[in-house]
Amino acid sequence: MSGLSLAAARSTGPGEISSPGPTSEVLQFSVIYQTYFDFVWRCTRRLGVGPQSIDDVVQEIFIVIHARLSTLNSPTALRSWIYGIIRRTVLAHSRMDRARAESPLDATDEPSLMPTPLDVAEHTDQVKLLWRLLAELDGPKREAFVLAELEEMTMPDIAQALEIPLGTVYSRVRAARQSFDAALARHTARSRGGGDR
Repeated sequence: MSGLSLAAARSTGPGEISSPGPTSEVLQFSVIYQTYFDFVWRCTRRLGVGPQSIDDVVQEIFIVIHARLSTLNSPTALRSWIYGIIRRTVLAHSRMDRARAESPLDATDEPSLMPTPLDVAEHTDQVKLLWRLLAELDGPKREAFVLAELEEMTMPDIAQALEIPLGTVYSRVRAARQSFDAALARHTARSRGGGDR
C-alpha cells in the first residue's frame, strides 16, 4: 500500500501484545483476558462501538467468553472463536442502542480511557487518513479487510470468525484492497495537486 503503512494501525490498541499460539494454558480465563484484551478492544472499536460504550461492551464480551469457554471445541481456533463472540455482542449492543448511532471510524472521537497508544496514533495524519479510507468501504468488505490487513488473521480464520465461505472472504478482501488502493491513489493525486481539503 504505497504512501500509507498499515503497520501503524495494527498497533492502535491499548498496550499492543502479540498473541501466543494455543496451549492448554491459554484456555485459562485469566490468561485469555490478559492475552486477548487488546484484540477484543481494537475489534470492538473498529466494529463501531464508540468511546462512551466501549468499556461496558468489552466487559460484556469477556463475560460471554468466560461463560462459554467450556463450549470451545478447538483451542487452535481460539482467536476466531473470540472474534465471533465480539461480533455477536457488538451486533446485539448496536440493536439495543440504535438511537446513539456512533460512527465506527470517526478519528475525532475522544476516548473515555486514559491516553493509550491508540489515542496518540489517532492524532497522526496517516492514521486519520486510514480511518477515512476504511470508512469508504462497505461494512462486510471493511470487516474482512481489517481482519486480514490489520489483525493479520488468515483467510480460513476470517471465514470461521465471520461464518462465511472461504471464497467469499477472498473475494471481499480482494475487492476491499482494490477499493482501498484506488481511494489512496485519489487522495495522493489530490494532495500532490493541492486539492486535498
